[in-house]
Amino acid sequence: MRLGVMFDRDLPPERLIPFARALDSKVDDLWVVEDLGWTGGLTSAAAALAATSALRVGLGIAPAPLRNPMLLAMEFANLARLFPSRFVGGVGHGVQEWMRQVGAAATSPLTLLEETITSVRALLRGETVTNDRLDGVRLVHPPAVVPPVVAGVKGPRSLAVSGRVAQGTILPEGFGPAAIAPALERISPAGEHELIVFAFLCVGDTAELAGPKVGAARFLSVDPAEVFAAEGTPAQAAAAVKALWAAGAGTVVLRPVGDDPLAHVEGLLSAL
Repeated sequence: MRLGVMFDRDLPPERLIPFARALDSKVDDLWVVEDLGWTGGLTSAAAALAATSALRVGLGIAPAPLRNPMLLAMEFANLARLFPSRFVGGVGHGVQEWMRQVGAAATSPLTLLEETITSVRALLRGETVTNDRLDGVRLVHPPAVVPPVVAGVKGPRSLAVSGRVAQGTILPEGFGPAAIAPALERISPAGEHELIVFAFLCVGDTAELAGPKVGAARFLSVDPAEVFAAEGTPAQAAAAVKALWAAGAGTVVLRPVGDDPLAHVEGLLSAL
């Protein structure tokens, strides 16, 4: 069971390095995001890896329509060689409206995601890849320690694709313990598969959660009251994290709200 913390996309990028250093050796993972208009996920991951020594850094997530699989493999391989066993590459559909805004909308998001993950994993293993998007390409410097490639998805068919071709699945903020078992049934992985669950974190006054819960509810098409979070007292937040682990999450990644995220993390760690 792993514990991670997300560097929220709304925080100024210059706060990433001190944020990462403050968490080094205190939690297992640091996760960075790549949402259109905010920041580049791979540059954020590289900065966090270079600034720390113990954290595993995850990218959650690179949008498949916007990222060519060869370029993704090159970047993932570079980070894996520079920081062996410390990087996880997440890939997803991307928000379709955002993909349309930049001329990258996919005709078949499911097919594209499966092809992207399959291609990236093969390239990282040092194979030569030819398919509809790639023509006989390979990495000159494939990593000795191949980083895991995981899928950030939520729909039933996308979860099935993740179980078939990825090494792990990222469930977005809002998934509670009761939703994990059905998700695992749809993933139905053939082998070892890491389930990574993102969750909001708010220790103390939960008023700061109102806006994030509304946004997550819209994304998940549920009522805001159904959005799960680690919230309340430190003990209550810790109990929520333990409930996610007990339900089957291998890694819980907490997204602390507000402008003082480390205070929420410290509060949780005091009780966990």
